[in-house]
Amino acid sequence: MLQRGIDPRGSNRALAGVNRNRRQAIPRHRKGTLSNDAIRNTDEFDRLLDASSLELDPFSFQRLAREYYRRYVLPNRKVPGYTRRILKSELLPVWKDRDARTIKPREVIELLDTVVDRGSPVMANRIAAVVKQLFLYGIQRAIVEDSPVKLLGKPGGKERPKKRALTADEMQAFVQNIDWVCRSRRHARVLMVLLLTPQRRGELSVAEWKEFDFDERTWRIPDEHAKAGRGHTLPLSDWAIAELKVLKHMAARSRFVLPATHPDQPADPKLISRSVARSLKRFKKIGVDTFTVHDLRRTGRTGLARLKVSRDIAERVLNHAPDKIEGTYDVFDYLDEKRVALTLWEDYLRQLKALPRVQLTPEVPVRLARAASTSGITDT
Repeated sequence: MLQRGIDPRGSNRALAGVNRNRRQAIPRHRKGTLSNDAIRNTDEFDRLLDASSLELDPFSFQRLAREYYRRYVLPNRKVPGYTRRILKSELLPVWKDRDARTIKPREVIELLDTVVDRGSPVMANRIAAVVKQLFLYGIQRAIVEDSPVKLLGKPGGKERPKKRALTADEMQAFVQNIDWVCRSRRHARVLMVLLLTPQRRGELSVAEWKEFDFDERTWRIPDEHAKAGRGHTLPLSDWAIAELKVLKHMAARSRFVLPATHPDQPADPKLISRSVARSLKRFKKIGVDTFTVHDLRRTGRTGLARLKVSRDIAERVLNHAPDKIEGTYDVFDYLDEKRVALTLWEDYLRQLKALPRVQLTPEVPVRLARAASTSGITDT
């Protein structure tokens, strides 16, 4: 209100006028620059990044961020949303009013230190990578003459690869109690599909039913949904098909396996991770320690190794890229070999599910029986 020349101590009528004006147009406090309120508003910020033309200072950080996103990130990044979120939540709120040419190395370091200090070292590394690329692009576009981050390393330090995979006991507890742990039937079915397949959460969250052939028992993940733009065909086990058929019933007429609130849109993959995070205390009660959605994928890969599936086939099940020479000359889909591997994995999980249940807490058995009766999935 101060930036718009309005006394905050004024009447409610003045405040109502402010809110009405915000709905009508993008508020500005000087020519070509969005106000603080507008930049924090999701809709207005999206307009800033998405607009093909917007009156901005040619050397402003806003101009640099918008051109970088529209002309570099969108054409070259398969999943541009991650970079978009960094621009939106980490960089523009700090430098939105700045001339990009005036940003100094020390300012970048202090910004990244703040991210590390709040307990997000990995995010600090990701922001540093975006800032490096952003200013390099700015040099190419003649928005800035030099980069303030030429010697910037990883402010969050070296990242250790994650090694979490569910143990045999945890997998037994998982498959036996999943319907008790998950408050939502859909959530339980989703986690079982991810364990049985084991594919990426993002590939399932955007999947359409046309990708699935239940008669041929396959899931054809298209290039546009796969990491690195390289799709593949995945055989489906009987158990995975049973889980998917329940999801199809829940999806009703939506073409998406996991529709959002609006059935014409797919669900955000982050919702799967959030559902797991909300269920961790309940998983603890059945003997499953803290894990993430991606750990189910690692559990599947580890399980295939435990079952003596060859490394080459196990990697192809996960659709990991082969080395450059092999990937260029060997384009066979190995569908039968992958089907054998996933059938072994399904059989192993069935064996775990058939083992006697271990009663871990007094409240689990009663609620478990109730959950099993409404799950829609049989023990066959």
